[in-house]
Amino acid sequence: MADKNKRMTTEEVLKKYGAKIEREVKDYNSEISGRFSSSYEKFRKSMSPKFSRYERWCKSLGNLFHIKLAEKDRIGIEKEIETAHLDLTASEVMVFSIISLFLVLIGGIFLLVAGWLIFGGKFPFFFAFLVVIFSMFLFYYTYNIPKRLALEWRLKASSQMVPAILYIVIYMKQSSNFEKAIQFAAEHLEEPLSLDFKKVFYDVEIGRYSSIKESVDHYLETWRESSIEFIEAFHLIESSLYEPSEDRRIQTLEKALQVILDGVYDKMLKYSHEVKAPLTNVYMFGIILPTLSLALLPLASTILSGLIQWYHVLMLFNVIIPFLVLYLTMNVMMERPGGYGEESLLERNPLYYKYKSNQYFKKSALMMAPFFILGILPLIFRYTNLPLWLGLRRDYLWSELGLGIFGSGGMFGIVEDNGVISGPFGTLATLLSLFVPLSIAFTFIIAYGMKTRELIKERTKYKEVEKEFASSLFQLGNRLGDGIPAEIAFAKVAESTKGTATEGFFKIVNENIHNLGMGLSEALFNPRRGAVIFYPSRLISTSMKILVESVKKGLRIAARALMSISAYIKNIRKIDDRLRDLLADVVSDMRNNMTFLAPLLTGIVIGLAGMITTIFGTLSGLLKNSVTETGLELAGGMTNVLGIFKVQSMIPTYWLQLVVGIYLIEIVFILTSTLVTVKSGRDKLQTTYETGRNLKKAIVFYSIVSFASIMALTLLAGVVLKNLV
Repeated sequence: MADKNKRMTTEEVLKKYGAKIEREVKDYNSEISGRFSSSYEKFRKSMSPKFSRYERWCKSLGNLFHIKLAEKDRIGIEKEIETAHLDLTASEVMVFSIISLFLVLIGGIFLLVAGWLIFGGKFPFFFAFLVVIFSMFLFYYTYNIPKRLALEWRLKASSQMVPAILYIVIYMKQSSNFEKAIQFAAEHLEEPLSLDFKKVFYDVEIGRYSSIKESVDHYLETWRESSIEFIEAFHLIESSLYEPSEDRRIQTLEKALQVILDGVYDKMLKYSHEVKAPLTNVYMFGIILPTLSLALLPLASTILSGLIQWYHVLMLFNVIIPFLVLYLTMNVMMERPGGYGEESLLERNPLYYKYKSNQYFKKSALMMAPFFILGILPLIFRYTNLPLWLGLRRDYLWSELGLGIFGSGGMFGIVEDNGVISGPFGTLATLLSLFVPLSIAFTFIIAYGMKTRELIKERTKYKEVEKEFASSLFQLGNRLGDGIPAEIAFAKVAESTKGTATEGFFKIVNENIHNLGMGLSEALFNPRRGAVIFYPSRLISTSMKILVESVKKGLRIAARALMSISAYIKNIRKIDDRLRDLLADVVSDMRNNMTFLAPLLTGIVIGLAGMITTIFGTLSGLLKNSVTETGLELAGGMTNVLGIFKVQSMIPTYWLQLVVGIYLIEIVFILTSTLVTVKSGRDKLQTTYETGRNLKKAIVFYSIVSFASIMALTLLAGVVLKNLV
């Protein structure tokens, strides 16, 4: 009995309970480690499929041999690899780039030589040159993939910086716990910054750093060159932990949020001034100069005796120049600061399946197929025997149809000389060719319209909600501050916001709670019925996530959180309005260039090319007749002149129009993406919607101008040449 009542010594207590406590602590840590580590790995793979594909290629080909890079290059590549969260080494990246270069170079040259030996003719030096250029570009492209992925990662992550600081500040206003605040932000942020925050914990768990603060400080250094305001805001948050009074601590946290807002505004202000010159260069070198050079191609091709062929023009204007324009605009887009105007939560919208579906392309393609066939009708008559099987000739003269005003040639302009067929050079062929770019463009226009029509209506609706959301949050915060439970507060706010844009949002929440018996979190975020699903705005989603979390700590804390969000929204709105004013000139100029000036210039150029072709064809016929009537002696002196006006050596206007039409479609796609990104950040829905609208304006205007210029200039040339004859 005495032994049972005997007090235990310290050593005995440690011996008895130490193992148990140690096991519980170990179990707790392993639970957290397992949760965050597995979450980090799973999230990295699910959010980065293209990274994984690139990693697999580098792992499979990059391990064939090892290359020792210069120390400076190795450090640079490894830095980008770490930023992009790639599981690679610098040697694997370099080896993969070298193998890609040689595979394309050797394979391309082998195919060209094989084709030359099998089919005969001249060796295709032009395409051999393109193979060499493409292989060199591929090396450059694959070598810089880590750099590009790292830059994309930084831009996407920087778009989440303001919400990240907001999450941390609001959490730390209620609980001065730095680690928990970062964990809260990591669990509620969108990708990819949430992955960065999870990696902060992951690095501590695997022993790379001894504390969260040390891991955070190392992570912040990756932003020193691109976003110093993010580092300053974090340091202010860290310093709030050491403030002696509660008021000063709150002021320091609010100052951190203001620092990140001011930083985003200052960078966008600078960008709005610097972006004008690059976009002007893009328009001049990517649109104006190439378009004007097209007018000289028919003349140049005949003077050079057919050295320039239509497929050379196709490669230049539909591959090389659009690629250069894309490269220049990508540089403009990559330099855009993040943190402002990024895309909303499109994937969470119930109508997202319409945007994702490809059925609309099939429908629109079937609708446009007859017009496309009509556009390639001259090619069918030129390259196939179908008209002969149907008892038709390949071409008919305008005079045979009683339309001699269009010239003395054929309506398709298909020329047969010593068994060699060339063309089509005719006016009708050029007019019919307009249906090809029209059908291609309207395939996208119709499909994009079907995909985005309802989603844009929904977006317009919740954009209106965003404008009034600050005042509605203020009302909701006041109700919570009065001690009214959140479930009842939503009903009261829904009643007081009748007739406003926010009525629908609060009405859905109220109905979910009172009619369907959902809790607050379910009423907001239920995947089928939640209010946030029908208003897929990042602003609304962020606000409601903070509300749900802060309500758990008390109504007064939730009220203060909503007041902070309301003030934040007002600040963001001011920045938004100011930046729209700053970018208005740039956006307006780009839109006018894309939908008016570019179609106008290209349409007139096609008319000029058609007129030159008509003149050359008529003069060629006149000179031949003159030589025949004069005799052989004069024919020898006219040989060089006839060579200049040899229509068969010219690039048919039909092909020029096809090249120009497709080129215009490509330019609209490229410039619209740039326009949306400069104005509003990366936004897939807005880009698709704006592309359809701009493509419709540009291609319709281009077709009208081309048709008018072809008809007017061809008739003018016909009248002048008729008088000359």
